[in-house]
Amino acid sequence: MTFKVQRIEDLKKVDVSQLVTESEEEGYRFLTRLVNDFEDGSNTFSKDGEALFGVWEGPEKLVAIGGINQNPYTENKDEARLRRFYTLGDARRQGVGSQLLQELVNHAKGNFSRITCRTESAKADAFYRANGFEETHDTPDTTHVLKLV
Repeated sequence: MTFKVQRIEDLKKVDVSQLVTESEEEGYRFLTRLVNDFEDGSNTFSKDGEALFGVWEGPEKLVAIGGINQNPYTENKDEARLRRFYTLGDARRQGVGSQLLQELVNHAKGNFSRITCRTESAKADAFYRANGFEETHDTPDTTHVLKLV
């Protein structure tokens, strides 16, 4: 299987329906929020340093998505927030998530000094720690941090 990571400039031009449906079936609503926030303009991943990326299997099938925002939970403009990160179940355990995360980290370097995120999933916790994030309990809205400098 060949996967390709690409930046998403306009989410309205990308078919995210399979990702949204599967994520909701797993009990996650953050991809629905991604679509709604993009449509109403409240989060289009277009502020300084921000970006949204997707991973495609072949030319048509979007199998993962994730973005970097300026961290909305702090006044520190040097801190990024990993947001709306999701991989389809049948694409997991194939390096897709790590490939996407690495692209997001590379994008964040030079713009931010650290990336934070929050998860309540044991599998996500293991994934983030395996990819260099450290567990943290500094604030209630952050469970993991990756220092970039």
